[in-house]
Amino acid sequence: MGPENYSSEKAKGGELVNLSSASMAGASQAPVRLSVVEGYRLWSQTYDLELNPLLALELRTLSPKLGDLSGKVFLDVACGTGRWMTEASSRGARAFGLDLCSEMLAVASRKPRLAGCLMQADSRSLPLRDKFADIVMCSFSIGYIRPLGRVVRELRRVTRPGGTVLISDFHPAAHQEGWRRSFRSGSGVFEIESYRYSAEQLLAAGRDVGMRLRGMLEPRFGEPERRIMRDAGKQDLVDQVSAIPAVLILEWERG
Repeated sequence: MGPENYSSEKAKGGELVNLSSASMAGASQAPVRLSVVEGYRLWSQTYDLELNPLLALELRTLSPKLGDLSGKVFLDVACGTGRWMTEASSRGARAFGLDLCSEMLAVASRKPRLAGCLMQADSRSLPLRDKFADIVMCSFSIGYIRPLGRVVRELRRVTRPGGTVLISDFHPAAHQEGWRRSFRSGSGVFEIESYRYSAEQLLAAGRDVGMRLRGMLEPRFGEPERRIMRDAGKQDLVDQVSAIPAVLILEWERG
């Protein structure tokens, strides 16, 4: 999928961030901090309703790597409203998802082919057998989880030998520039509590459980994402944020 051809439906929802001093969720008021479950319980009501540049960039970057998934088992850990499950299913995979937030799962369950393939579960203790899936995804969620090593160990455990583990999250450089996991609900702005992991911490976590790194990607916003920001009235931020790596993506192979 080329940079101009991402699907607007698949790019909905996801991470809405405070970009530097001006927030895409509203810069005029300080955000209320919420726990992960509290935040996503509230956010589930509007999560799929707005286009988001971060998830558009992630989709544009990762989509070409998936290819044809016919006959593959795809697992999305912390699946939210099921956007990657939908993508994997459209490519022929048997897609399954887990999330801690029941409200997010309820939204996912109303989407085609996802009902019956979802489970409420903690990413640190997955209720699945060893070597369950060919591809395991953890998208924009690793920064909510502690301890890091425990969830990475679980991601490896449920991946088949030779299978793929994909982890994406805010780029550490974006954190340093003041980007935040925030969203608007009604007249309020809310920030979800999270942890900051460096690239080296994430790389070490994979090495420690015996996975082999296939690649690391650090994409920046391109024209498709810049268009989303302009349409949202954030023209003044386009050049500033495009200079910063926005997403860190790690692709691992389980040996």
